[in-house]
Amino acid sequence: MSGPLLEVADLVKHFPQGHGLFRPGRTVHAVNGVSLTVAPKETLALVGESGSGKTTAGRAVLRLVEPDAGTVRFDGVDVLAADRRAMKALRRRMQIVFQDPYGSLDPRMTVGASVAEGIEIHRLAPKPEIRARVERLLGEVGLEPAAADKYPHQFSGGQRQRIGIARALGVDPAFVVLDEPVSALDVSVQAQVLNLLLDLQRDRGLSYLFIAHDLAVVRQVAHRIAVMYYGRIVEQGGRDEVLERPRHPYTRALLSAVPEPDPAAQRVRIVLPGDPPSPTSPPPGCPFASRCFHPARDGRCAAERPELRPVGPSLVACHHAESTWETPR
Repeated sequence: MSGPLLEVADLVKHFPQGHGLFRPGRTVHAVNGVSLTVAPKETLALVGESGSGKTTAGRAVLRLVEPDAGTVRFDGVDVLAADRRAMKALRRRMQIVFQDPYGSLDPRMTVGASVAEGIEIHRLAPKPEIRARVERLLGEVGLEPAAADKYPHQFSGGQRQRIGIARALGVDPAFVVLDEPVSALDVSVQAQVLNLLLDLQRDRGLSYLFIAHDLAVVRQVAHRIAVMYYGRIVEQGGRDEVLERPRHPYTRALLSAVPEPDPAAQRVRIVLPGDPPSPTSPPPGCPFASRCFHPARDGRCAAERPELRPVGPSLVACHHAESTWETPR
């Protein structure tokens, strides 16, 4: 197909908080107008610190949480307008691998039963053939066929994440949301799982929305990067453009936190002052204004919210994105 496989425009998700007799209700602004696209066989990395809204955005795309506004189109189909039957068909092609390999598997089900569940629900194979299909999937993610008869507690974290990947692949998806798929794993195991995901993308032609906070991991897998802060995308562009020539101060701060493998290299860590704005009280201007260290920062930043706009080959939500300035290294 030509054009994006996934198109998301102005996605919004707010969570109302309960109120008591002496406390008025408040609303958490988790996702505030996120727009993005993912092309066939492409990996878009959605990065940001904890609480930035990236996981909520990924789940809203799949309707695991219902968005409050916006549009989501998958292969030309309006996901948010789909009824129950249409949504079941879409879920075959849109899957997710969760962050926690310990909590995402039912401890009462064998690995084979977990991987087979989607195959059975969508009737993708006759019952006598399901076992063989499950064993092929386990082999594809680097596990022995005998793993099908064991339970999740008998596996390590990396092996459990491979089981979660096999379960997602069981229904032959075209698009997978990878929600921090390696953040709970040891570094050596992270590399193995990342290589597995790259191999599966090559062999199956998969598209990924890769949610992460670790830019060192993102560098290995992403074609493009979207940086989220306070429920909004503040910078988006090609991997090398964003990582080598970041234009938003927040992106620069994230990059300064990436460990430098060369002990002789000098890099100054950018420590952001203060805290992000309250998720229940969005500021009128740029949500990063109170923590910004851009030398051109002015009163407009606190009063007027910057929109995501083209700046060079990237999209940047900063009033002063065209200004050139050196970040200490």
